[in-house]
Amino acid sequence: MPGRSRGWLFRVTLATAALLRPEQRARLLASRPAPRLRSQAPGSLKCFLGSLKMEMTGITGMSLKRGSVAVEDNDSVAPAEEAKRQKVSECCPPKCQDGLDNNCLPSSEKVPGPPGAAGAGEGRKSSDTQSEEEEEVEEDGLSEEGEEEEEAESFADMMKHGLTELDVGITKFVSSHQGFSGILKERYSDFVVHEIGKDGRISHLNDLSVPVDEEDPSEDVFTVLTAEEKCRLEELQLFKNKETSVAIEVIEDTKEKRTIIHQAIKSLFPGLETKTEDREGKKYIVAYHAAGKKALANPRKHSWPKSRGSYCHFVLYKENKDTMDAINVLSKYLRVKPNIFSYMGTKDKRAITVQEIAVLKITAQRLAHLNKCLMNFKLGNFSYQKNPLKLGELQGNHFTVVLRNITGTDDQVQQAMNSLKEIGFINYYGMQRFGTTAVPTYQVGRAILQNSWAEVMDLILKPRSGAEKGYLVKCREEWAKTKDPAAALRKLPVKRCVEGQLLRGLSKYGMKNIVSAFGIIPRNNRLMYIHSYQSYVWNNMVSQRIEEYGLKPVPGDLVLKGATATYIEEEDVNNYSIHDVVMPLPGFDVIYPKHKISEAYREMLTADNLDIDNMRHKIRDYSLSGAYRKIIIRPQNVSWEVVAYDDPKIPLFNTDVDNLEGKPPPVFASEGKYRALKMEFSLPPSTYATMAIREVLKMDTSIKKQTQLNTTWLR
Repeated sequence: MPGRSRGWLFRVTLATAALLRPEQRARLLASRPAPRLRSQAPGSLKCFLGSLKMEMTGITGMSLKRGSVAVEDNDSVAPAEEAKRQKVSECCPPKCQDGLDNNCLPSSEKVPGPPGAAGAGEGRKSSDTQSEEEEEVEEDGLSEEGEEEEEAESFADMMKHGLTELDVGITKFVSSHQGFSGILKERYSDFVVHEIGKDGRISHLNDLSVPVDEEDPSEDVFTVLTAEEKCRLEELQLFKNKETSVAIEVIEDTKEKRTIIHQAIKSLFPGLETKTEDREGKKYIVAYHAAGKKALANPRKHSWPKSRGSYCHFVLYKENKDTMDAINVLSKYLRVKPNIFSYMGTKDKRAITVQEIAVLKITAQRLAHLNKCLMNFKLGNFSYQKNPLKLGELQGNHFTVVLRNITGTDDQVQQAMNSLKEIGFINYYGMQRFGTTAVPTYQVGRAILQNSWAEVMDLILKPRSGAEKGYLVKCREEWAKTKDPAAALRKLPVKRCVEGQLLRGLSKYGMKNIVSAFGIIPRNNRLMYIHSYQSYVWNNMVSQRIEEYGLKPVPGDLVLKGATATYIEEEDVNNYSIHDVVMPLPGFDVIYPKHKISEAYREMLTADNLDIDNMRHKIRDYSLSGAYRKIIIRPQNVSWEVVAYDDPKIPLFNTDVDNLEGKPPPVFASEGKYRALKMEFSLPPSTYATMAIREVLKMDTSIKKQTQLNTTWLR
């Protein structure tokens, strides 16, 4: 800050701190950077300012922005929300933690961070300018209600340019009942998903206790270090400065106190080792890297009891976060890499979801401590196991869904739900498979399969219709104007969205090597595009199959015997039902039906300049082997009730957290201003609950159409 001393800046922040409550001011002053440590810890003032920002946002009606203090209506922040913010400020220094919502949300796809994406490399400073770093801090902060309302408005506007079901081949229904309207996910809490484990049990969060383990450190490890010391240690751990060690003076020099500090550093900052040193008659605990820059990657082997299973399994309850976002948040707060977590399936963002997670050599005690730090998360049901979880091991998911403001009569609802229970629904890939904006993910996938890399680059980076976050708009405009990846990248405050990753690749490899540049995007996210194209083809072909042959098996259809697909012969037709019939996703290792739909596959791929007889790609990752998928799914454990309500904002059922807190279930009047359909059902993996709901309502479930029903649903 030219012309201003650091002391001046500190006095200004102290003046602002006068607005704080006494206990907040005490915490803030405790984090003041001591003058003798400034040369040792260049980031300590940032940590102090971060603490000030969090303390200020903990006050109802106040938000700290660069250059101003904005006062909001006191009614805009609920007391519960204030308490949550206060929890975060007491538990975790915000600047150290990088905030909760720092993922750049691309307009065409949400990119989960890859395993390892939030590790040591992320902590290092880039060559971006100071002003861009300040923008990143602001982006990474906890979002405030005013910002959320603005985002909701722009999201509704953006949906005007989004996809409809017709765009992705979703056109048919299986039942004959009369449809009715209802609002899906008016509130994210209207959509609850509980994972069904490999043992068939539904995952519930119902126990927050920590397994007793004599070898666990005491609770003091979480409080013995000051906020400033934690910031300095994190900067050391993540190689954010040139220091090779951090020395912490032991004020009350006892063996017990030194032991707790040693335990705290090793427990909270994996990769750091400690030693005790005497300096001028004073005792210091010195933290240092034992194994260079690889120290953060793997938990220390010697610190984990051999008698304890290597993996801590727990149930994760989360609100309005997808699985990869949640794991990125947990990894940041635990200061570990995301790839030490494992899970059986990914869950969508706009819902309350409950699923099992496993993490390598992190104690249940440390995990349980996160319950004091994190909003919209809750961890429990801890146990130590020998093995991690594997993708696909789950048996399915159990859904509890509320459709609000329904127009159907009780008889219509009864017919619709009986049909769902007895016949089922077409197993279409749901709208979330294809992105939410003017550039669907299947178009990018098609360009990859065509080997049209310039088009891949253009589809991801070009300006697009509809509202986007401002920095994405500026990034796209800069790209369209200059075709300079470095210049466009500078417009992004956070670089981990697809656009940022591709631009970083283009900066590194150049415009003539788009394949390598695209390869910087994590593999799972690259494959998402071509899987989206496969899903697009499958949806269209199933619609044609039902149009041509109806809801009965016919000769030439495919069924599975074990994992092998075989044809239904004329004499065997009566041995099968429509629930046995499968259709292929295009690939080099599948067979196609022996009827008109086989030619329809060929025509569709030929129109897209693809050869159905050669689905292998020059790049092995993009070669499609194909798969088989049932065309009709019948849900299990189906139940429903119609309830009346007056207030559209009240929850209509209890969540696991509500039950843990002892909240009584909602009581419904016999009559009300609105009616809602509350339904429950279980589905196998890789099927879409929204497609089951579509069959009930007989209406388009795309966000574009639902937004037209209720343009304020995102709140």
